[in-house]
Amino acid sequence: MTDALINQPAAQADAAQTDAPCFSDITTIRIGGAIRTFVQPATEDEFIDAVRSADSKHERLCVIGGGSNMLVSDAPFDGTVVRDARHGVDVQDMPAKASQHNGEDVTVTAQAGVNWDDFVAFTVAHGLEGVEGLSGIPGTVGASVVQNIGAYGQEVASSIRKVRVWDRQEQVIRTLDADDLRFGYRTSSLKTTMYTGSLQARETTQWFPTPRFIVLEVTYVLHSDNRGTVGMGQLAKALGVDVGERMELARIRDAVLKVRAGKDMLEDPTRYANRWMTGTKAGTMAAGTSTGNDDVAGDGDTAGQTAQPNHNRWSCGSFFINPVVTVAHAQRYLDGAPQYPVALPDGTMGVKTSAAWLIDHAGFHRGFTLASSQDDDAQELHPELSRAGLSTVHTLALTNRGQARFDDVMRLAASIQKGVEDTFGIHLVPEPVIVR
Repeated sequence: MTDALINQPAAQADAAQTDAPCFSDITTIRIGGAIRTFVQPATEDEFIDAVRSADSKHERLCVIGGGSNMLVSDAPFDGTVVRDARHGVDVQDMPAKASQHNGEDVTVTAQAGVNWDDFVAFTVAHGLEGVEGLSGIPGTVGASVVQNIGAYGQEVASSIRKVRVWDRQEQVIRTLDADDLRFGYRTSSLKTTMYTGSLQARETTQWFPTPRFIVLEVTYVLHSDNRGTVGMGQLAKALGVDVGERMELARIRDAVLKVRAGKDMLEDPTRYANRWMTGTKAGTMAAGTSTGNDDVAGDGDTAGQTAQPNHNRWSCGSFFINPVVTVAHAQRYLDGAPQYPVALPDGTMGVKTSAAWLIDHAGFHRGFTLASSQDDDAQELHPELSRAGLSTVHTLALTNRGQARFDDVMRLAASIQKGVEDTFGIHLVPEPVIVR
């Protein structure tokens, strides 16, 4: 058994802090108002106590991970925000020598507060196959389950054995297996407790913006192997191999990070110069300092305050979910669009297509911006006035160009939704948790 503390718990680093951040300090898009109460528990008991205390007072509760899949209003948040400061990983039956890596299952349990990319780096370094294709995705272990993150031929769901959660309704700890979690495309039974209604017309529940079941720790089944499978064409092209070939985990991880960097779909490392991000990721020790660990940025950047901000990375990641439509709809509207066969909720066959392609072909190209005014009809391109816009390298990322506010991003999103719906008859659904 191997026990590891991936990085310094933030609660210890910030023990003397008595004030609270704004959401703009702790989200990747750097937007959001002041937080009334901010708690960083260092133990499971403290974490549960913080959640239970907020719920007992009927306060708004937001359990936040890396802040990468959230867009929060600029208004003050009159409630409690809890960020798990536990960063431990426990590995069962780790082979003693690299020569003993033979593909056998290895059980790995990670606390919910572990930075996701730190976890991936840890597994790759220890010759554990299963999540290397998910390198560079911002967030935490806990949040990865809620969202069922996926990329480059892998989904986190395929590696999860069980999840320990705190049930806010029954006030007990539960253990959920993969069947209980009902994983789907960018969703889980945890995420669905925050919403009611269909995906296109959903409303929030009493638990929002935090699920009823809050992740405490996740147990994975990985494979003891220094090599992984190249699972997607784009990744295969970057590596110069065919899909399905086996390659060293470190090479796969490096290629994924380079592909993501080329799209600016990584964190901006300058966020770790903010004192409220201290200790949340390996290689970041204190505001404005760095251990020199290149994995902090994911593509060789540093986390010190000498780095220049990259506004393409001031985003929530992919802002819209890739839509799924009927075969008939695809035949009528999606000529030339990427199309992938998937099952619809009623069991019939449907088609999943690319939200990025729809956005671009509806006339919203890379770098598109709206004028930063209160005029909802403003559609002209005014870069000098714009505070929010599409990334200059990826149409699926809605970005803060430096001084954007919540309404700037929401107005841009609404304009894109209308354009895509008018052109293709498809309503794009936002992927981030939007807290008004």
